[in-house]
Amino acid sequence: MIATLPNLLGEIRACRVCEPELPLGARPVLVADTRARVLVAGQAPGTRVHATGIPWNDASGKRLREWLGLEAEVFYDPARVAIVPMGFCYPGTGKSGDLPPRAECRRLWHDRVFSLLPGLRLRIVIGQYAQAYHLAGRTRPNLTQTVAAWREFAPALYPLPHPSPRNQMWLRRNPWFAEELLPDLRAAVRRVLAG
Repeated sequence: MIATLPNLLGEIRACRVCEPELPLGARPVLVADTRARVLVAGQAPGTRVHATGIPWNDASGKRLREWLGLEAEVFYDPARVAIVPMGFCYPGTGKSGDLPPRAECRRLWHDRVFSLLPGLRLRIVIGQYAQAYHLAGRTRPNLTQTVAAWREFAPALYPLPHPSPRNQMWLRRNPWFAEELLPDLRAAVRRVLAG
């Protein structure tokens, strides 16, 4: 049987491999369509996303949409934007926020998903785990240095910090992000979605 994206998404949404380790149980959240031109690749869903099943359905998502210059109806249109985090289920909370995405998703699903997304022209990779996967050995020693090297990856890929309201200090310390990277990113998003 030939693999199709709808069949694979069905398999992923039925996945229970990590369920015993997940504090809220398994609820894989992702959005993908073979026509998608933009990829948003983050870490893993938070509790609100777990509860609603809608990716980036929180304050971080509002800020991310502002960074991208996208209205919600475009952001949530799977024919335009694929949303494929590194972990599909809420991983739980640790000492300094949510735990890292579980590695099982990457091993079981990611290569298969991306092989079925031929239309991607722009990857927006948020956080160190997504950057490690999508930059495949081209990351810098830390997230700030990776994001600061954005010109080396643009216009096909933009590494971003997490858009969490808790990242205010990082944004204040790195004014180049809003002044230089975000205008370039918004222009790339417009270009890709218009083409």
